[in-house]
Amino acid sequence: MRKLLATAFLAGGLAALSTPAAADGHLNLEGKTIGVAVVGTQHFWDREAFNGAVSTVESLGGAVVPVDGGRDNQIHADNHDILLNSGVDAVISILGDAAVEPKFEALKAAGIPVFTVDHPSPHAVNNTTSDNYYMGTTIGRYMADAIGGEGKVAVFNAFENALRICGIRAGLWKYVLQDYPGIEILQPELAEEFANAPEDARKKTLDLLSQYPEGTIDAIHVGCWDQPAIGVVQALEEAGRTDVIVTALDGGPDTLEIMAEDGSPFVANVAQQPNLIGSTSAMNVARHFAGEALLPQTYVDVLPVNGQAEAKAAYESLGYGSLD
Repeated sequence: MRKLLATAFLAGGLAALSTPAAADGHLNLEGKTIGVAVVGTQHFWDREAFNGAVSTVESLGGAVVPVDGGRDNQIHADNHDILLNSGVDAVISILGDAAVEPKFEALKAAGIPVFTVDHPSPHAVNNTTSDNYYMGTTIGRYMADAIGGEGKVAVFNAFENALRICGIRAGLWKYVLQDYPGIEILQPELAEEFANAPEDARKKTLDLLSQYPEGTIDAIHVGCWDQPAIGVVQALEEAGRTDVIVTALDGGPDTLEIMAEDGSPFVANVAQQPNLIGSTSAMNVARHFAGEALLPQTYVDVLPVNGQAEAKAAYESLGYGSLD
């Protein structure tokens, strides 16, 4: 029903946006071997960050040792042991939970610098990320405005206490809503599964709607990412409840497509640039080896998306094509 872009096109389209190498032509990674550890490649964001890091290391003349955790945080952490024993010169680590920290510490002790993506760590030289504080506050304002500053809101929020970036996004969303006393966050909060998130969220949304008849719920927000929002929209359409609005975060091509449809209940998002984030992390590795001083955090711009017109504009700006 809704078209999904091919992975190959995504990698190529986003890579076109990742141009820091052109601006820093003096940098290179020739003779260097860089380990790139990703928590998984099933999700668009993770895959694109990984693609951006790998392609940029290679474009700078470096060799890559890739490891994929298959979306298992412990496997992802243990993969850093493989990199430690592989003679790499540096490691780029994408996402993960606290299990990676002792692995980072061991790499640092061995003289192997660690560069993280969306995972601040005291053992890392630099973390490249979006501004998660801005993302959380922005989506909070957009959602509150969309429902006129009052109403009942359900939230999918499985990872607030598990992943720091999710805690920031969901926490700042809730902080903004304190300025809207007429908005009530329904309890208990919903917890989406990562595996097959759209279908899991669809079923849980249908259960939610059976408890809240028309006129008793105004919005559903996904607190950390936007793949569950696909299923939320499907459930609303299935139940004929498109009076309930949907908001989320990440702005992948599939969710921007849904937002761009006429009459879509999916009204606001904040789009990230995961390929550029991965590419920027790789460029920071090259800057480090060139002797440049790096700040602990590098922030990559996001694109706030409020409504259909902005969804179409973001889709085109991010290199996905045209929805007109």
